[in-house]
Amino acid sequence: MRQLLLWMARNRLLKRWLPRIWFVRRAVRRFMPGETVEEALDAAEFFRPHGIGILFTQLGENLTQLSEAEAVAEHYHALLDMIAARGMDAEISAKPTQLGLDLDRDASLRHLSGLADHAAQRDAVVWLDMEGSAYTDATLDLYRSLKEKHANVGICLQAYLRRTPADVHALLPLKPAIRLVKGAYDEPATVAFRRKDEVDAAYQSLCVLMLPYAAKGDLRLGMGTHDTKLIERVATHAEGAGIAKNAFEVEMLYGIRQKEQLRLASEGYRVLALIAYGEAWYAWYMRRLAERPANVWFALRQILG
Repeated sequence: MRQLLLWMARNRLLKRWLPRIWFVRRAVRRFMPGETVEEALDAAEFFRPHGIGILFTQLGENLTQLSEAEAVAEHYHALLDMIAARGMDAEISAKPTQLGLDLDRDASLRHLSGLADHAAQRDAVVWLDMEGSAYTDATLDLYRSLKEKHANVGICLQAYLRRTPADVHALLPLKPAIRLVKGAYDEPATVAFRRKDEVDAAYQSLCVLMLPYAAKGDLRLGMGTHDTKLIERVATHAEGAGIAKNAFEVEMLYGIRQKEQLRLASEGYRVLALIAYGEAWYAWYMRRLAERPANVWFALRQILG
């Protein structure tokens, strides 16, 4: 099932035609409130009274023209203004290829630098999403360049990549902000762990590595996972080491395990909801389905409901 869904995510013909089908568009509502920024902002209001922060991302990747990257940057600047106008506890996250990395590395750096300057006015972080392993080195290089002038930038790392422990160690001197996810791209076994138990073990090990730095304020750690058993194992380790549960964040996607988000927030965890929106949702949606087989059944229920 996972391999089929990842193949569907890459297939250009399916990417062109499936989003036009009404029941596919209905199913995607399980994972995102809508395609417009207004829908995303309105959905975020639900989390405000629960003390849950928001991470917004406009979907899109691998642009083909620099003018498109310029438009994306302008959109995120407008979003930062809308967040400020609403007095919302929210940050933004973007894929480097969405801001032109494939076309002009310096242009993407310039766009991200401008967004970091803008977000700094509200003490907010601009996050760099991580894409397939072919982009890992370029994204890390971009992040290091940004950190030279901007303290308020974060990066997403993928636990299933075999290289990630070395990448974490290399980033530690920068006092980084790291959002750790399991990983959702179709990578070969030489590059990434492919069995769930291996990925889970790698994820937990990386959290254990980063927790002492997070406790000292030398690293911001965001656990980007819906795996509550994994979260509890990390929390148990933190408690045993005398590290408070609010030393790290739990970051979950909008529409997934919402009751757990609310429970964790009520128990004193720092929780963020990631709200994705935009028209370019197809490949992203297929990767979300591939992450957990249960997501497929959630989607089917959404269609039938």
